[in-house]
Amino acid sequence: MQEGCTVNATLTYLGKKWTLLVLLELYKGEGYTRRFSELKDALPGITSKVLSARLKELEEEGLVWKRVEASTFPVKSEYTLTESGVEIIGVVREIKRWALKWKIENIACGAEDCRDCVL
Repeated sequence: MQEGCTVNATLTYLGKKWTLLVLLELYKGEGYTRRFSELKDALPGITSKVLSARLKELEEEGLVWKRVEASTFPVKSEYTLTESGVEIIGVVREIKRWALKWKIENIACGAEDCRDCVL
């Protein structure tokens, strides 16, 4: 696979640990928006450093938009899925469908909408 390949370039950032779970947690937020602390609490085991790095990468790729509320103390950062970020959730749903069909040991969660899924 060539370095400039679209699949290779996309998987470079989407394939990193936590990336898809961060996107799913943003999708679950009201208006597809969550604060940094909410994301951190929703993803047990992720470090602040890794969460910050994933959010920055997703922002650079145009999947997430960051809003900083500097008029309050402490400063609050909110992250919102962009249109392309919301659209990628459909890809995650297809991965879930595939896994439930082909991986016998997976237990169906019963949530049709990934917004209701607790993974």
